[in-house]
Amino acid sequence: MEKRTFLKTGLFLGFAAAFSPLLEACKTKKGATSDAPVPSAPPMLPPPKMKRTEPFILPALPYETGALEPHIDKMTMEIHHGKHHASYVSNINEAVKGTVYADYTLEDILARITTSDADKKIRNNAGGHWNHTFFWQSLHSGMGSSPGGPLANAIDAAFGSFDLFKETFAGASKGVFGSGWTWLCKDNDGKLFITTTPNQDNPLMLQVVKQTGTPLLGLDVWEHAYYLKYQNRRPEYITAFFNVVNWKEVMMRYEK
Repeated sequence: MEKRTFLKTGLFLGFAAAFSPLLEACKTKKGATSDAPVPSAPPMLPPPKMKRTEPFILPALPYETGALEPHIDKMTMEIHHGKHHASYVSNINEAVKGTVYADYTLEDILARITTSDADKKIRNNAGGHWNHTFFWQSLHSGMGSSPGGPLANAIDAAFGSFDLFKETFAGASKGVFGSGWTWLCKDNDGKLFITTTPNQDNPLMLQVVKQTGTPLLGLDVWEHAYYLKYQNRRPEYITAFFNVVNWKEVMMRYEK
């Protein structure tokens, strides 16, 4: 090889080595794959197979409106269930008309609802209907002691003890800014965690919330849930809540 040819070849290879990382970076920016983890997109679910043929209805309370006294007063229950929950039911029936969600079940709506402005009214009212139905079933007079069986073991494993669980749950509830909910959930591995959601969101909204899971227990910390009796004393309401938790129902949910 001639000396001139050798020098040209060496110079070319040197430039290639120097600029190779830059070229690779440009490729990555243009869409080439890399070893760096890519955030996963929200799950795209197929259309549901089950269709709803009847409008949503307000479920009856599983107890009298005064049954939770003195922890949750009768007037609050009458307004909370008969006015607030009833409004969510009326609004969701109206909101889904003419939309892709028109004949979806409530659970299918929750799983598919998005954060778009077009879905906002459906999201708020579907969540409000599901959350309150779940909440009423989570309460019962004289059942607010403590859970047993596998759920008690799971609580000890996740939080250290039942008292520490209550402390963590109460702390999360106090920390909700404005209106929202606190949830005890289990993940796909059956492990327990506590999370909060704003407004009427819940952990079943796969494309909305950051932490999804199966709700076992939920606490409504909107002011309409406690203001008549407790005014701005949310911590007192949270303490009272643990006196009326239906742990039998919560244990059944965990073991499903």
